[in-house]
Amino acid sequence: MIHLRGITKQFGDYPALHGIDLDVAPGEFIALLGPSGSGKTTLLRIIAGLEFQDGGTVQLGGEDVSRMPVADRHVGFVFQHYALFRHMTVADNVAFGLSVRRGKHRMAKAARQARAEELLRLVQLEGLGSRYPGQLSGGQRQRVALARALAIEPRLLLLDEPFGALDAKVRKDLRRWLRDLHKQVGLTSIFVTHDQEEALELADRVVVMNKGRIEQIGAPDAVYMNPETPFVSHFVGETNRLPAQGLSGGGEIHFRPHEITLATDGAEALIVDNVFRKGAVWRAEGLLAGSGQFVELDLPSSGDAPRLGETIRFNPHRARMFTADGDQIQGEAR
Repeated sequence: MIHLRGITKQFGDYPALHGIDLDVAPGEFIALLGPSGSGKTTLLRIIAGLEFQDGGTVQLGGEDVSRMPVADRHVGFVFQHYALFRHMTVADNVAFGLSVRRGKHRMAKAARQARAEELLRLVQLEGLGSRYPGQLSGGQRQRVALARALAIEPRLLLLDEPFGALDAKVRKDLRRWLRDLHKQVGLTSIFVTHDQEEALELADRVVVMNKGRIEQIGAPDAVYMNPETPFVSHFVGETNRLPAQGLSGGGEIHFRPHEITLATDGAEALIVDNVFRKGAVWRAEGLLAGSGQFVELDLPSSGDAPRLGETIRFNPHRARMFTADGDQIQGEAR
C-alpha cells in the first residue's frame, strides 16, 4: 500500500530525515513514535503531500506520488487542533471535502447531507449535525474532524497527534474508540504521537524514530519487551540502566522496573527514598547502596508498602546489554 524509499529532508542546515525506508500494508494501523524533533511529523506531512522530500520516493497503492500535490493524493488528514470551520455547522464541516469537488466527482447537496449523517452515526455523533464546533466538547470536535477526513473516502488516513489537545481521561476514551473504529472501517492509517502508551495501545506496528532515523519497527509487544537500541529501551516504557560488569569498553544493562527477583543476599541493594502505588504494584524508588545509581522497582502490592529508608535486595532476572556504542549484546546480562 505505502512504500517509502530513501526519504530525506533538510530545513536549512537542519537535517530532519535521513534516508527513511518504510512499508505499510493495506489495512495496517501504524504509529510513528518519537520525541519532539525526531522527524515523525515531517515524515507524515511528506506522505500527505503537505511537504516534499529532498530525496527518495513515495508510493501509494503502487503509484509514485513523490511530486504529486496533496489535493491529488486522496488522503484524509486529522490535525491535533481539529481545524474545523467555526462558522459552519457540524454537518457542513463533515461534508466540506465533498462540497469542493469538481466535475464528475461533485455530489448533489442531498447526497452530501446523507453522507454527513452517515459519518456522524459512525463516529457516534448522530443528532449533532446542526450544532456548531463551539458547542461541542474537545473529544466531540476531534470525532467531527475524523468524520470530515473519512468523508472523501480516502485511501489513507493520517493523524498528527490527534489527541494531544485533550485531557487524560478523554484521550483514553478516544483511543479505545478509535481502535474500535479502525477495526470496523479497516482503513490504512498512520498516526503520529510522542505518547508511548498511546502507540502501544493502538498500533499494529510501532515505528520508533529518533533524530530523523528509524530506530526500530515492530509489534507493540516486541518493541516494548525486546528494544534493539538504548534509545528505544529508554524511550518506550520505563527502564533502569546500570553499568555492565566486565564488559570491555564499557556498557550498560537495561531492565524494566518489573523485571526483577527479590533476594536476601548477594544482590543489588536499593535504599528506598520514595514509595507510591502504581496500579497493581508498589513503585519503590531510591539509590543503590554503593554506586548511588537511581533505580525504580515494581513490587507486589499484596503486602505492606516498603518503608522509607528500607533496603530492598534484588536481581534483574531479564535484561538487555548494550555496548558504549549502542550495540546490543546477546546473552546473559551481568
